Amino acid sequence: MNYELVGISVLWLFLYGYLIVASIDFGAGFFAFYARLTKQDHLINRLISRYLSPVWEITNVFFVFFYIGIIGFFPDTAYYYGSALIVPGSIAVILLAIRGSFYAFENYGSKNNIVYLFLYGASGLLIPASLSVALTLSEGGFILQQGESVSLDYWALLTNPLSWSIVGLAIVSVLFISGAFLAFYASRAEDQGALKLMRTYALFWSTPTIIIALTAFIYLGQHNERHFQNMMDLWWLLALSVAFFMIAMWLLYSGRRYGLAFICIMLQFLCAFFAYGIGQYPYILDPYITIQSSVTSPSMGFALVVVFIGGMCLLIPSLFLVFRLFLFDADYVKGKK
Repeated sequence: MNYELVGISVLWLFLYGYLIVASIDFGAGFFAFYARLTKQDHLINRLISRYLSPVWEITNVFFVFFYIGIIGFFPDTAYYYGSALIVPGSIAVILLAIRGSFYAFENYGSKNNIVYLFLYGASGLLIPASLSVALTLSEGGFILQQGESVSLDYWALLTNPLSWSIVGLAIVSVLFISGAFLAFYASRAEDQGALKLMRTYALFWSTPTIIIALTAFIYLGQHNERHFQNMMDLWWLLALSVAFFMIAMWLLYSGRRYGLAFICIMLQFLCAFFAYGIGQYPYILDPYITIQSSVTSPSMGFALVVVFIGGMCLLIPSLFLVFRLFLFDADYVKGKK
């Protein structure tokens, strides 16, 4: 059994789950703050609060699974990424702590404080930006190794257009995914004011998303030709991604089937995300870490595969139950309970 391929596939699924669930959460924070600034908070903030109340505590479960799994399956990642991501990783941890503090303050009645809401909204954009640095590093050329010492070449990172395009893609994708989901959620709640506003946001951020994705793809070809060519070989996945995007845009523009539109957006990112991941094979960190060379022992790999598949089998039904009891319950969505 090829444990490393099964392991990385399961971990990539967890990371994709985090991409979707966390994007909704992060984008909702920004929209809540922006609505306050533009005096439109009466339209959407109650809707956002009803979504976040049962969900925010489980958002990071996907990321925790991925983080533990990647170190368990491929121990070398702790050495290289742990050393290189000290600053970006520390920033992300601080921002996550600030975000968690907002939820605590909200529960104790400080949710009307504009400072807390600003930190909440800003962290929703800065967290994905800081975490996206890991994807940039995986392309190679940003990590310096001298003997046993590993460090991040900040000048190369900050002056490379690929790194900024990936950061930009992370930010606009968060806003696009979140806007589309909240439009669907507003339609379920039959809240026409929130639906109109969130539909406008989703349509607005769709254009930057596709433009910056294309820009990042071009810069990837200039920086890592091997990865670029591998993705071109997976043109059918990229074509499916574009097709799902077009279907979602048509549904959003026509103002109907918001649930189907969001499913198409999920499939759009699924195809693009797996095209990116498969195209990177066999590297986890080019050129230092490959899937075959850094994998853990077969017995440990088998145990981790069993545990993580079992974890996924528990997590997905649990999420379905949460969504069924709260998010898609007609009375809860409409604020009747």
